[in-house]
Amino acid sequence: MLDKRLYHHLVSWLGQWPAGRALQVVGSQRRVEPAWDGRPRPVVGVGAPGGAVLSVPPDKVEAVRALADLPVNDLLAKLPAAVGYAGWQAHRAVFRYCLAPAPLPDAGDWIDPTDDSLPPWLRLFPQAVLVARDADGTFLAGVGIKRHDAHGQEIAVGTAPAARGRGLARRLVAQAARRVLDDGAVPTYLHDATNAASAKVASAAGFRDRGWSAYGISAD
Repeated sequence: MLDKRLYHHLVSWLGQWPAGRALQVVGSQRRVEPAWDGRPRPVVGVGAPGGAVLSVPPDKVEAVRALADLPVNDLLAKLPAAVGYAGWQAHRAVFRYCLAPAPLPDAGDWIDPTDDSLPPWLRLFPQAVLVARDADGTFLAGVGIKRHDAHGQEIAVGTAPAARGRGLARRLVAQAARRVLDDGAVPTYLHDATNAASAKVASAAGFRDRGWSAYGISAD
């Protein structure tokens, strides 16, 4: 049975779950509203072994449904133009979630994202970020939380090149996942299918690959 937090997250984030067919295109007002960072996400999709839900702006549903019978790669190639974002790129990622993080020791502290010593990508997050530093205070690795809704929060992690290979990322991800669960939400983790390092971090932190996918479009 699907965890109720994940179910409510997918319904809220996408507009419908489960799919009920191989590809279900749904319209959601959330696709034209600001997302966690203040910018809209005109396409959000999640696919599970039983089917995929592709969430688009309400006025673009018919244009996207017209592509539904295409092979996935062809659909993704045409998707940005179909929702009015020609020139953007569609992408597919591995979608993972976790209900029992790995029992790894904590590796960082939660701090204000406006701290000037943080890398630019971490300062994009509107709420506290999780940071590991060395004894001199030098940034080593960090996690930001994309709070999509009250039921689902996505974990993003990055490690400074000089600090890689120490197991910091997996410890931070597990630590962040415990906090998300304590908040009553389900932690999720997305990564490119070709990113072996990110996949290894996810698995080690307790986010196993269940064969789920995520879809979206972006300007880069």
